[in-house]
Amino acid sequence: VSLPLEGRVVVELGHSVAAPAAGQILADLGGDVVKIEKAEGDDARKWGPPFVDGASATFQALNRHKRSVVCDLRDERQREALIHFIVDKADVVLQNLRPGQLEKLGLSGAALIQRKPGLIYCNIGAFGARGPLAERPGYDPLMQAFGGIMSITGEQGRPPVRVGPSIIDAGTAMWAVIGILSKLYEGKGGLVDVSLFETATAWMNMHAAMYCASGEVPKKHGSGQTGIVPYRAYRTRDGDIVVPAGNNNLFRRFAGVLGHPEWADDARFRDNPERVKNQGVLYGLIEPEMLKRTNAEWTAALDEAGVPCAPVQDVKQLLETEQLAVLGLVRQAEGSSIPLIGLPISFDGQRPPHGRAAPKLGEHTKDLL
Repeated sequence: VSLPLEGRVVVELGHSVAAPAAGQILADLGGDVVKIEKAEGDDARKWGPPFVDGASATFQALNRHKRSVVCDLRDERQREALIHFIVDKADVVLQNLRPGQLEKLGLSGAALIQRKPGLIYCNIGAFGARGPLAERPGYDPLMQAFGGIMSITGEQGRPPVRVGPSIIDAGTAMWAVIGILSKLYEGKGGLVDVSLFETATAWMNMHAAMYCASGEVPKKHGSGQTGIVPYRAYRTRDGDIVVPAGNNNLFRRFAGVLGHPEWADDARFRDNPERVKNQGVLYGLIEPEMLKRTNAEWTAALDEAGVPCAPVQDVKQLLETEQLAVLGLVRQAEGSSIPLIGLPISFDGQRPPHGRAAPKLGEHTKDLL
């Protein structure tokens, strides 16, 4: 399979999740990603148990198909060797080190672009490139908190909870890749700046618009959605199932499946604004009905009526889903003991291959530096 970034060299000065996730996307697209690590390695190598193939499962999931180089950035000889490699070979530099660290070492975007004007240099920051918080470090849970996401996640009256996947890190990685690809398309070098805080804020766009329009601070809605009712998960006889009946037609069908077609003509539920206003009453009517059947029974009945639904699956159930197998999204990388979830993109019906497993620490140092 021919991949769009074949022949492009990416130097990843990254650790933890955001930069490595961006680097892996670029690697899956065909880029030759060189991961620069400190002597003890990326912290994520030790984020376990579980461990597999010499590093944490988390590290394996974020660093597929890269080459690992150990380089002490404070050692002048090693640092100069890295700079020469970047100037001679690299198309892209991707970094998420602590603010100010690379400026002191001559590895900032400004310094390297001055030596190589065609270089694309992407900064993945915490709070952004400027402003009173620009020098502060940041991590996914901090930004889920500071960016407002925790204020709308979970159940009303319960303590704040974090969205399980690292959505801020992963989202920032995607913005980084979008910025890098835009620069490659433009055919010019230059700086790309993304940050965890900006990504967290961007996820809040609909809730921010609702607040600006109404003056009301959005609240938690559990598995539901602000401004759409009924639109949430329900406990069934043997599990939980999500039914997003988000318009009048779907609500009428849902009410019919529940055995209460009269609900669709009730003045309290006649349209979405009224259902939102009276959601406590409506959900109180729906919940006991949903307890009468199993997930499979509800799925069959709702599918027949044309009402969208999905059971709440755990990871084991997800990985055993036939749809996932047909799509070929989970594959074994060369040298990996476990299957890994790949790039959720296909080109002309072909998914990019997994390539190699995550590299051993310093596996390619002598080859490249």
